[in-house]
Amino acid sequence: MMSQSKMALPLRTNLKHLLGFIQKFNSPKRFLCVERSAGHKEPPGDGRVFSGIQPTGVPHLGNYLGALENWVALQNQYPSVLYSIVDLHSITQPQDPADLRRNILDMAASLLACGIDPERALLFQQSQVSEHAELSWILGCLTTMPRLRHLPQWKMKSKAKNEGSVGLFTYPVLQAADILLYKSTHVPVGEDQIQHLELAQDLARIFNGRYGDLFPAPAALLSSTRKVKSLRDPSSKMSKSDAQALATISITDSPDDIAFKIRRAVTDFTSEVTFDPEKRPGVSNLVTIHAAMARTSVEEAVSQARGLDTSAYKKVVTEAVIQRLTPIREEIERLRSDPAHLEGLLARGTLRARELAAPVLREVRQRVGFC
Repeated sequence: MMSQSKMALPLRTNLKHLLGFIQKFNSPKRFLCVERSAGHKEPPGDGRVFSGIQPTGVPHLGNYLGALENWVALQNQYPSVLYSIVDLHSITQPQDPADLRRNILDMAASLLACGIDPERALLFQQSQVSEHAELSWILGCLTTMPRLRHLPQWKMKSKAKNEGSVGLFTYPVLQAADILLYKSTHVPVGEDQIQHLELAQDLARIFNGRYGDLFPAPAALLSSTRKVKSLRDPSSKMSKSDAQALATISITDSPDDIAFKIRRAVTDFTSEVTFDPEKRPGVSNLVTIHAAMARTSVEEAVSQARGLDTSAYKKVVTEAVIQRLTPIREEIERLRSDPAHLEGLLARGTLRARELAAPVLREVRQRVGFC
């Protein structure tokens, strides 16, 4: 078998080009294509958006404001939009099979209830499109262990457990495959995921440099929405895995649960409502939630709170949250009552995703030399 060092590169790739490419890849100042998703007043008329969400059950308020609300807007701004329930990613942590099956349908119901329209956005289950896993393997052979070791997903989760699975280590490569498989041009991400998208951009360039142009370098779409923080510890973001049940608002919480959690939200000893995330993180988190749920600015939310102490302001925030989440909760309950409908919708989306993925992977296989 010919060693990797003796494998010939395409003739059009000269030594100067290769050395320049390697230097660019290893540079800590690699260029990252970034666009702000807020401010898109007119549909760009071109491009394809891809994003995925793990089936961890029903999303929380932070998921809704930080990602899903933006997803709904993007489906009206781009001609081609794909949203995937990324169940392959979810098994990097232990999953009960019955819970996973239920969570996949719960996530589908949640996305639909939040406003994802299957006629405008292709919604599908990742594991049912086998091309994701095969492209991930090919891309994994184009990156290095040191490159993956410095990515935030591995550093954060492996440190917490003092170990990590191979799946967790290569998680960002599968993310890159998810994106590149559909020749996606734009990916909505949070700032904590930018380094992972940067890997996808690098792998697109590496593949194109070695096998000829095929993949576009996807640009990041950063939402202008501020992160929603934990109600009990505003120094950290709201998370479903938070050990404190009062820290997180689920989009299916009842009005009473929402009111209780916001009433118990951590603030401070100053009664006036102001926005200062550094000095008053708890109150500022409530202002962020109020502004986002009322679809207004932070300045307007603070103006509306003039004359109120934080206790009275919590009631204003509660009303805004309940008003937005009640129809979503009711629609999720309706959709949950008909799992066959959800399964059929995902199956149709999966067929459409395969139609897009198959020719791309066929081209990849030919270029790599598999056929």
